Amino acid sequence: MAEQDMIGRVHSTENFGTVDGPGVRFVIFMQGCRMRCQFCHNPDTWKIHAGTERRVQELLDEAERFRQYWGNDGGITVSGGEPLLQIDFLLALFKEAKRRGIHTCLDTCGQPFTMKDPFFSKFKELMNYTDLVLLDIKHIDDKKHRVITQHSNQSILQLARYLSECNQPVWIRHVLVPTLSDFDDDLYRLNDFIQTLDNVQRIEVLPYHTMGKFKWDELHIPYPLEGVEPPSEERIHNARRILGIES
Repeated sequence: MAEQDMIGRVHSTENFGTVDGPGVRFVIFMQGCRMRCQFCHNPDTWKIHAGTERRVQELLDEAERFRQYWGNDGGITVSGGEPLLQIDFLLALFKEAKRRGIHTCLDTCGQPFTMKDPFFSKFKELMNYTDLVLLDIKHIDDKKHRVITQHSNQSILQLARYLSECNQPVWIRHVLVPTLSDFDDDLYRLNDFIQTLDNVQRIEVLPYHTMGKFKWDELHIPYPLEGVEPPSEERIHNARRILGIES
């Protein structure tokens, strides 16, 4: 099958994304995710075989209708869900995007990553067509990560190390959640880990919010963070200070 005819399962698209990479971006939210983050604001992307079937050419043709708004820094970002669960489609999409001269950004939690084939060979090839990776590190502590997501963080940290070894530009993102991921000791450990990486261009603290709670309600899924409020400005600044984003 020609790359531009490859089909992927897509949850939705956003035409003017401004928080998913540099500049203004066309964001493609892929369907399917194995993690079950307690603070997820897209639980409607979890089901693996749901979503709408979309072809590479169709998506990029749609994206390019907004190209005049991207400026010098914009492009496409593939988010989710978890895009790496559809790595064959993602590879075809990014290959065609680079052929069209489009900046490509991958937003991933990294959970499916493995250095075993066939995934690893495909991932290495994918990086040849990826300009930037946004890597979510939900928690630096493996036990706490399992509580938050129902999965280990070992593959995620392995991915971070690999991306550093191959000098792939990365933005690290960390969701700051009171009672879960907003503890100074853990933030210092996260900073220590990030300092071992040579490819981190930016670190972002993403304050927890409750704007996605209505989706849990619509899906009749009990919301695990009922009553948890967003972090205070003081705690946000504290996290940014510990992670070296501000003094």
